[in-house]
Amino acid sequence: MNRGAGAEAVVLRRASTADARAAADVWLRSFAAALPSMVRPHSDAEVRAYFRHVVVERHEAWVAEEAGGAVVGVMVLEGEELWQLYLAPERRGQGIGNRFVALAKERRTGGLSLWTFQVNPPARRFYERHGFSAVQWTDGTRNEEREPDVRYVWRP
Repeated sequence: MNRGAGAEAVVLRRASTADARAAADVWLRSFAAALPSMVRPHSDAEVRAYFRHVVVERHEAWVAEEAGGAVVGVMVLEGEELWQLYLAPERRGQGIGNRFVALAKERRTGGLSLWTFQVNPPARRFYERHGFSAVQWTDGTRNEEREPDVRYVWRP
């Protein structure tokens, strides 16, 4: 367990099936805030079902939970890939993402890779600040959103 300091302490902990809905809702809100012009290929209900039946059950999923029990972030690791990292929009810039990346690096000491959309400069800057390097740029034909993306790699 990883605990923050201060009155609004946030705990990073492994997600359980009971967290699936809240984690999906964080994903939905974060995606909408960061990428408002991007068309999602799946409905809200499909995203929630995917989190419930796939993300939380089959992957190493973590949540950031406030003292009152609200889930304000989600991170998912799949092999050496940092597969998902989303925060509630109102909690961005408060160090939770930094803590998730530090945790991911602790869990994957050999290195990490991830994909992010080219149209998301804040995410790209965030990962670059954490030592990730862009290694591949695509035209988006291989992702569901059909949006150009970039692959980042971090090696210790």
